[in-house]
This record gives sequence, C-alpha cells and structure tokens, in this order.
Amino acid sequence: MKATSATPSTSAPVAHNALPPPSATSNARSSRIAPHSHIKGLGLTSDGLAAPDAAGFIGQTNAREACGVVVDLVKSRKFSGRALLLVGAPGTGKTALALAVSHELGNKVPFCPMVGSEVYSTEVKKTEVLAESFRRAIGLRIKETKEVYEGEVTELTPAESENPLSGYGKTVSHVIVGLKTVKGTKQLRLDPTIYEAILKEKIVVGDVIYVEANTGAVKRVGRSDAYASSYDLESETYVPLPKGDVHKRKELVQDVTLGDLDAANARPQGGQDIMSVMGSLVKSGRTEVTDKLRREVNKVVKGYVDQGVAEVVPGVVFIDEVHMLDIECFTYLNALLESPMAPTVILATNRGNALVRGTTDVVSPHGVPVDLLDRCLIVKTDGYNREQIGKVVQLRANVEGLKLGSGVLERIAEEGERGSMRYALQLLTPASILAGLSGRSQIEVEDIGEMNELFLDAKTSATNIGADGGFDGGKMW
Repeated sequence: MKATSATPSTSAPVAHNALPPPSATSNARSSRIAPHSHIKGLGLTSDGLAAPDAAGFIGQTNAREACGVVVDLVKSRKFSGRALLLVGAPGTGKTALALAVSHELGNKVPFCPMVGSEVYSTEVKKTEVLAESFRRAIGLRIKETKEVYEGEVTELTPAESENPLSGYGKTVSHVIVGLKTVKGTKQLRLDPTIYEAILKEKIVVGDVIYVEANTGAVKRVGRSDAYASSYDLESETYVPLPKGDVHKRKELVQDVTLGDLDAANARPQGGQDIMSVMGSLVKSGRTEVTDKLRREVNKVVKGYVDQGVAEVVPGVVFIDEVHMLDIECFTYLNALLESPMAPTVILATNRGNALVRGTTDVVSPHGVPVDLLDRCLIVKTDGYNREQIGKVVQLRANVEGLKLGSGVLERIAEEGERGSMRYALQLLTPASILAGLSGRSQIEVEDIGEMNELFLDAKTSATNIGADGGFDGGKMW
C-alpha cells in the first residue's frame, strides 16, 4: 500500500538508532510514557483499510478494520445497546485496540474504561458499579442561547451607601462596570450580589469577562492581550478583545454525562451551618443511586431532548478482563444492553473455554455465558511474528528515546518470539539503565544477555516448576 512507503524499514542500519529526542518546542512528545503512549488511532485509510504500520499499530489489520466499522457505527449512532468482544492471547493488542477506538471517537464522545474486577467493591453493589459505568458513558450535549454582556473591563467602581440596618458602616448599593469590545463600549449598573461574584473571580480592570443577563453569573475568560508583557513564562492567559457589541446573544454548549446528573441529584444538599459542613466531610465518598432517581433523570433528559435544548450522545464502555465478572453481572449486562439508553459496549478477554465465574459447572467460550456471546460481534486478535515484534520494539525505543546498537533489535525480537512481546518490551528500560552504568549511550547485545540472567520470562519460570507444584528438588532452579 502507499501508506507504508513512508515507514522506515527496520532492516536498514539507521533503523537501529532511535530518533533523537524532540526539541523543546515540540508538542508531540508525551508527558508520561505509558504502555500505550505510541497508540494514536486505528491507522486506517480513507477507504477504511488498515495500513500495515500506522498510528502506532503494527499488524492486526483485520481487527483494526473491524474496529473501524464499529467506530463509524458509533459515530452514526447505530450501534447503541450492542457489544463488541475482543478475543486473543495476552499481549496481542486488545487494550490497545480499545484505546485506539477512543482516539478515533474524539473527546466529545464519552469513553469509560474499566476492568472486570472493579465491580467487587465493599462500598456499593456489583450491579451498581456496572450501572454507574454505563451512565457515565452516555453523554448529554446541552445547547442553550443566553443573553450576555461580554467585553474587557474598563471600569470597576462599587458605590457605597449607609447601612439601613445599622448606624455604623456602609454597604455596597450597586457597582458600575464598564465593558469594551471591538465595536463599542457600555457602562452597566449591577446588583451588589454580582459584585460579590466579581470579587470571588478576582476580576480587575483589563480582564475579559462575560455576565449572563438572566442569572447574573460572572465568568472570567482571561486577561486582555493588550496587557500582554514580554515575559517568557507567565501564569496568565491572554485572550483577544471580544468582537461585536457588548450586549449579545451567545450559544453555550455544555457536555455532561448521565452519571454526572445522577451523582448531582443523589447527593443531598446540606445546610450552611458548621454541623452540615462537617457532616459532608466525613460522609462516604460513594452513594448508590436508586432506579427511581435514574428514571426521574431520564424523564428530565427526555424533556430537554423533545424541546431541542439537548441531544444524547451515546458513548462507549470498555470492560477489560470481562471473564472476571460473575454470572450475576453477566445477567445484569443483558438487562443494561436492552435498556432504552444504552451505550456501545466493548469487551475484552484472553480466555478460551473457561468456567463462568460464580458457577460450578457452566463452562463457556471465553468465560462468557452463551446468551451474552450471542449478542456480541466477536473480533480476534492475531499473534505477532519476529519481524512484527522487532518493529514494535523499535517503535517503543523511539517513543522512550532509547538508542539500540547493532544486532540488539534482532536479539530482542528473538526473545519476544521465544517468550512474549511484553517481556521483550520490558527488557528495554532495564537494559538502558545497565548501558548507562557501563558508560554507554546505547543498548548493546551484551546488555540484553545480562538482562536474561537477571530476569525470567513467564515460560522459562513455568518450566522450573516441578511436578509437585514446587520448585525442582526444593531448590530455586
């Protein structure tokens, strides 16, 4: 494919040296190098075909193309209430595929990841954890047109008057605020309660603010760029002078989830006295939400949708290690998938035929009951060959800023084929530390050999276990 022509070949000598670290002005480097920092998307062409090496992925073309179809279905909102099951051996990229799906969907679509064992909490019920995750994966985009006053503050003068309740002191009767935009200026006479909000936001002359006409809410946008100084580092955010008139109609878009609405309504609002405040501090952090409250929230949301004020954005729930759920959770999952407001569900497991947790005699493929399997589209991830393992190792070395000497890539790829790709990737950082202790700036083959003497992969460790379940001869090896 044409998409692969830009990918450097790992067989060339230059490929053994990692790319130099990006300059300070580059934003491409991740602030934290996580196991999947190199995954940027599914790496699909405009035709929906997977490029062999793209967006951080090596291989897995069939699985990526299948996930690309699911992404299109989610964007068109035609996959809600359905499930996708990713199956494959450990270390074949199931979690990376789910992460790539979240990248493809973007920040506006809710993506709620969890692990199957998270449901076993001592605070709330198992079914409540699942229901909460499903609700957090359903977004609500609220569009509201408000009358606002927006501009740069040119005047901020509180007017004081005698306190009618006491003969001592004065109170703020009103505040005069001058606002300026590109088109003109306007002077506002505001209520003293708005002045309190101005003080809370720490607004001074030169700040750009907007005030909602209906509620009186005040929001500080930033400092006017006319006050920008020549400092190299500043904590202030500078914004341009607003365009148009000071008084305008503005469309505000707010993204929330049904989980946020549930939590806000489930948490009772206490009083302002000291006992109420102390009680809220010592109260448990998690509160179960009743089905009755969720139905009331759904009714309010439906009203907003019918009025055209809001739209529902179904997101994605990703449950890794789904075989860790028990039979009660699987039964509840079936009910959640049939509910009117259900997100897309992506499941992942590395089990073959396994006992369904919570039962004593039900053995099912992938440790998932057959009735739930029947609702899933199943995608299989393939294993990696030596060449693909080498490409992944080189990609991770580039991300971590490590240099590989001659023959190192082939040696690590061999270790990955013999043991596992995860083991091969885990050798990189310890080997770089060993090379640094030896005064070298790049990893050599002898560093990998010494790592194999210090650490074992899972297969080698398993061969050292005797028939009685202990170590051979009562010795370590």
